[in-house]
Amino acid sequence: MPNQQASQLDRVFHGLADPTRRAVLNRLSSGPAAVSELANPFRMSLPAFLQHLDVLEECGLVKSRKAGRVRTYQLTPQPLKAAEGWLEQQRSLWSRRLDQLDTYLSDLKEQQP
Repeated sequence: MPNQQASQLDRVFHGLADPTRRAVLNRLSSGPAAVSELANPFRMSLPAFLQHLDVLEECGLVKSRKAGRVRTYQLTPQPLKAAEGWLEQQRSLWSRRLDQLDTYLSDLKEQQP
């Protein structure tokens, strides 16, 4: 995996690592929302919440636009697709390995008297 792709995956998983950020992404899957709407369910200061939005924007999971005094965020799914591809590769690899282990253990069991 080229360094740029690995670096992008690192940023995406960093963005997904926090439950607040995952909740924001879940909300944005329903459509764009203003900062105030996104921050409302969380019991934290606005500056602390804005740090979460900054992380999500830096890793490319969301993008924002400002119209007047209102900043609106929307989900950008492309980085999630890259992470999904990586996870699928890992799932496939481990599935093969577990199948091989199952075959090996079955062979051992058959060899026992």
